[in-house]
Amino acid sequence: MADETGWHTRQLQAALRARGATGRCVDLADCRIETGAAWHGLVIPGFGKDLPDAALVRGIAGGTFEQVTKRLGVLHALREFGVPVYNDARAIERSVDKAMTSLLLHAAGVPTPPTWAIESAAEAQQVVMRESAAGRAVVLKPLFGSQGQGLQLVGRVGGVHVPLPPLDRGYASLAYLQRFVPPLSEPGFDYRVLVVGARAVAAMQRVSRHWIHNVAQGARCVPAALEPALAALAERAAATLEMDYAGVDILPAAAGAPLQVIEVNGVAAWQGLQRVTPFNIARALVDDLIDRRCAAATAAVRRA
Repeated sequence: MADETGWHTRQLQAALRARGATGRCVDLADCRIETGAAWHGLVIPGFGKDLPDAALVRGIAGGTFEQVTKRLGVLHALREFGVPVYNDARAIERSVDKAMTSLLLHAAGVPTPPTWAIESAAEAQQVVMRESAAGRAVVLKPLFGSQGQGLQLVGRVGGVHVPLPPLDRGYASLAYLQRFVPPLSEPGFDYRVLVVGARAVAAMQRVSRHWIHNVAQGARCVPAALEPALAALAERAAATLEMDYAGVDILPAAAGAPLQVIEVNGVAAWQGLQRVTPFNIARALVDDLIDRRCAAATAAVRRA
């Protein structure tokens, strides 16, 4: 399931061919519900009245609330009909909603920066004022943002108080705030760890002189050793959100402090990571899908 084709879809199709399978790119926007078309009521382009053996979610196009609800509904339906969906809609919903990610990580005891999600602009401004009075900055993020877009530092920034901007301009009248963790070095960095099938398989540092470390914002990818503590934390984060695969963003730890998870990506890109690791990421994803998820689905059908 991809809203655009390119490097990632070519990598996945090659990995599928290597396993004797065929990958077909389908945009969820082109799928529809038509209850008279088949017993299941779904129309997946290219499949007629049949359903795919599995669905690997590579991208979901943005749209209205209603459009996105329908697209996720197709993924929910596939799961209910016994089709392995990798990652399924529930995991994607948990991760695309940054506030829910933070809430679930905190409740599971996974270290993550203090976070607030507030609809009241006045209450959000009070949080920013309190953090600023304590000498701290806060990151304001769009709740459904990606690739580092729309991030702003507010609170105590460079010794000056920066107030919360109007929330109706790019933030959908909601303040998602996360306490800023200053970089430990210059340039600063964070870690991106890829978890596949409950196991951390590759890692890199995203290095940038800017406090935003997304590759899309110009960060440089550097190989990183998959240290036990780093791998264990990424695996805990992915398990908390019940993900088949995940790109886990982790901040390095100061002396005596824990590593901290800042985001968990359920539709993670991996082109930058692939450039700095010999590990074949697309092959790992396809192998896990076929050997674990598809095999489990087949065994369940046989038991039934």
